[in-house]
Amino acid sequence: MATKRYPTDLTDDEWRVLEPLIPPAKPGGRPRSVDLREIVNGVRYLLRAGCAWRLLPTDLPPWETVYAYFRRWEADGTWETGATTLRRRVRTAQGRDPEPSAAILDSQTVKTTEKGGRAATTPGRRRPAASATTSSTPTGC
Repeated sequence: MATKRYPTDLTDDEWRVLEPLIPPAKPGGRPRSVDLREIVNGVRYLLRAGCAWRLLPTDLPPWETVYAYFRRWEADGTWETGATTLRRRVRTAQGRDPEPSAAILDSQTVKTTEKGGRAATTPGRRRPAASATTSSTPTGC
């Protein structure tokens, strides 16, 4: 049983569900020297804390390692596959069809001018340049 350091750390039950969804090591490569549960804990910590990669606590794997796995799993679809698998599992447990049949889209539109770029902005007012006869500071204090 792993010691739970942070509220974002995986429980043993959560890890049993997630572990099969993580791709195996590539054949012929160097053996993994990092605990993948700790990698997932690092990603969960970062997402919950909203911190920068370099600010991951030092008792987690190095931020470069966590980031490399995060990017690799993003590129190969591991995150998407995991989310889809877990969604299907939850829907089935609730007695629903594993695939949603409808979706709700919420979009907000911001009205803007049809002109783009500099034409869409109001230019600043020009003030007369200061000289020996006119002052740019107000008088009459």
